[in-house]
Amino acid sequence: MKKLINLQPSKPVRVLLGLLPFIILLLLYIGASDARLADNPNDKLLPSLNSFVEAIDRMAFTADKRSGGYLFWQDSYSSLKRLFTGVGISAALALSLGVLMGAIPFFRAKLSPLVTAISLIPPMAILPILFIIFGLGEFSKVVLIVIGIAPFITRDVLQRVQEIPSEQIIKAQTLGANTWQIILRVILPQIMPRLLAAVRLSLGAAWLFLIAAEAIAATDGLGYRIFLVRRYLSMDVILPYVAWITLLAFIIDYLIRLASAKLYPWFHSQEN
Repeated sequence: MKKLINLQPSKPVRVLLGLLPFIILLLLYIGASDARLADNPNDKLLPSLNSFVEAIDRMAFTADKRSGGYLFWQDSYSSLKRLFTGVGISAALALSLGVLMGAIPFFRAKLSPLVTAISLIPPMAILPILFIIFGLGEFSKVVLIVIGIAPFITRDVLQRVQEIPSEQIIKAQTLGANTWQIILRVILPQIMPRLLAAVRLSLGAAWLFLIAAEAIAATDGLGYRIFLVRRYLSMDVILPYVAWITLLAFIIDYLIRLASAKLYPWFHSQEN
């Protein structure tokens, strides 16, 4: 008889087990909502599923009377643009600084203390400073994401570079490779999949900083809309927006993981 630790579920079973918690949560919500609405039909804390459908139709498929646009999609576009810009800049900075610090001791001695110090600063604490310096426009929101996640990705890349076996560096030097050739041909190919893994792990924090910035100073965006309607206790709008943010985060994470598996199959074969 096989031990439980050695049993591997089949793909259909994995899908079912993955969906089961969501189904249970949905059933619990429906039961709690029906109970509250039975006591008070005007209760706003746990709206019915019909209220969600009406709210989604109003926000996503009905043109706004003031702007003429579809608020749900406009908010999604604005937030995703800020998120992708901030994460993209963070990844580029982390790759450049992390590889340089990891490969060249002089860069590490000069920049590592600064990167470590910045990574210890709570990004939300300097949000007012960013708004004062950069204004309330798009740039300050992107800068908050960069300050929030770039130092951590940089430190992760630095550590991964230092984990590369020294034998590989020595062999490359023996074959006549200079510093930049070693970086381009030995270090970078091994670091890229690890960079993508670090970006995946930082997405949750990136969303957090984005929503916070939009809640404080924005005229559109998913975070802006959630904090705008909270004053009316519009849970029928807030909960679908939260669910949509969660779905977007899952899709982005999945696409990065899929791209990494396609581009660097050797890396993922080592993980299995």
